[in-house]
Amino acid sequence: MLDIIIESRKAQIVPGFEVKRILPYQLRRMVGPFIFMDHGGPVSIPTPTSTNLDVLPHPHIGLSTVSYLFSGNVTHRDSLGVEQVIRPGEVNWMTAGKGIAHSERFEDPAMLAGGELEMIQTWVALPEKDEESEPSFKNYTPDQLPIFTDTGIWMRLIAGNAYGLTNEVSTSSPMFYVHVVLNQGARFGLPQGHSERGAYIVRGSVEISGITYSAGKLMVFNKGVDPVIIAKENTTLMMLGGEHLGERYIWWNFVSSRKERIEQAKEDWKQGRIILPPTDNEEYVPLPKDNSRPAGGPPPGALS
Repeated sequence: MLDIIIESRKAQIVPGFEVKRILPYQLRRMVGPFIFMDHGGPVSIPTPTSTNLDVLPHPHIGLSTVSYLFSGNVTHRDSLGVEQVIRPGEVNWMTAGKGIAHSERFEDPAMLAGGELEMIQTWVALPEKDEESEPSFKNYTPDQLPIFTDTGIWMRLIAGNAYGLTNEVSTSSPMFYVHVVLNQGARFGLPQGHSERGAYIVRGSVEISGITYSAGKLMVFNKGVDPVIIAKENTTLMMLGGEHLGERYIWWNFVSSRKERIEQAKEDWKQGRIILPPTDNEEYVPLPKDNSRPAGGPPPGALS
């Protein structure tokens, strides 16, 4: 039934801001096109420490970042001159393509006054033909994202297609990404028509074939199975997957099908050839000297 269970690991994005790192994992680098997944929060951000938690401008290539918030908000700025406040329930889809830099800052007075922040960030690898595409950014508001409800079930389609739902979010390969909320006792299934499928437990717990799985786990299912997922308590899931794109190399914030392209990206960042956000260009994250976690901080050892 299950191909692998991935336990989230603690990772520090910047000093004082710890997240649950889900993907990549040593034994399972990707689920469909998804090559990276972080779960940040819930955390309250006191005003005196807010600027220390900002993620300074940093680069990406060969992927799309997908930011999705449950609470709080973050201000995004990028090389294209986009400045976007990311709010709960929106989809913010930034395609790095041949190279982009962006920052994520905590600036909202209400949130800094004691509000809570909780978010999921994923990276979607691009097909080889799109790895050198022009960078782009698109914000999709909640009214553009279809919602389905049934007894004890609420879900929002973030991207792709699943459960007969589609939306306007532009994707580069077959995939699905769904936010699901289940009441205790609700029964749920996986979407059909996708070869790789996973479900991350944000909060709560579920039972599958008599075994209970708790929050912080990503369940990756075998191809073609049709399990019944039973909510043991009120539970939130992020369902994701799609078609495999082939192997990808990942180093720091760079993703590519070619090792030499990663080396080029390193040099491009060192030499300033990836432009900083025009309204946030006074500081940036320098290139690490070793394999590193995404978006800054001192580099750790090999990815777990």
